Amino acid sequence: MTARVLRTTGPWVALVLVGMTAAWLRYGLIESSVIGQQCGTVASPLWCTWRQWLVVGFLHNVYGVVALVTAVIAIFSRRLGVAWLAAALGLFALVLYCFQSGAIALLIGSLRLLRVQARAPPTAQDGPRQRDVQRQP
Repeated sequence: MTARVLRTTGPWVALVLVGMTAAWLRYGLIESSVIGQQCGTVASPLWCTWRQWLVVGFLHNVYGVVALVTAVIAIFSRRLGVAWLAAALGLFALVLYCFQSGAIALLIGSLRLLRVQARAPPTAQDGPRQRDVQRQP
């Protein structure tokens, strides 16, 4: 794989991993009836506190608000990391029940990520640019 392909597809692969992690948190940890029963007992494990904080986060739309704030920052920023973070937080919020704000942040973050990647200058490893016009003989 060339460096350019890796640089272009890397953020999108990482975004898919964020989505898979969020789906695992939702379906494997939050919605699991077995884990819900285990955390409902008096002698619940310590990690049930983290599960409860995840639930409180989406009940108060914390994930959606954080995703929207990051998306607004990404609109005015030209950094790849900020655009990726807006898309990742939007996807996380979308999967964890903050539908409207998560979808908007995912859309803005993805569009900004595409824009930043399109404006990235080619490196020396990429070779000559395809848009260079050659003189006719």
